[in-house]
Amino acid sequence: MTAAVRVVVVDDHPVFRSGLRTLVEESPALLLVGEAADGEQAVAVCAREHPDVVLMDVRMPGMSGVDATRQVVADNPEVRVVVLTMLEDDTSLLACLRAGARGYVLKGASPDEIVETVLAVHAGRAVLGPEVAGRL
Repeated sequence: MTAAVRVVVVDDHPVFRSGLRTLVEESPALLLVGEAADGEQAVAVCAREHPDVVLMDVRMPGMSGVDATRQVVADNPEVRVVVLTMLEDDTSLLACLRAGARGYVLKGASPDEIVETVLAVHAGRAVLGPEVAGRL
């Protein structure tokens, strides 16, 4: 049996973070190894837990998800970041990709889409949600 993908969840909204935590915990293919409410916490959790994939929000107090992504990837090149956001604009998308994100999915994605994205990014693929991929 293949080992579960180790995931860190990062979002400043407690209810949304709780929902992501539940999604990860209920998926047999995923293992929750940490969570954070802001970019600084995300960097610290990733340095400590060495996840396979990080589900990262963009807009958070303090260090943004873009800056946190850049730092996590610089410190841990093996960690893959999937941005999970409400932002559909090209500026946010390109900033996240330039920072090192390997996935960009809108928060309106289904639970199955989110799990599939985590697994695909862990497998080495880049994933853009259908809403943003069509614009590129």
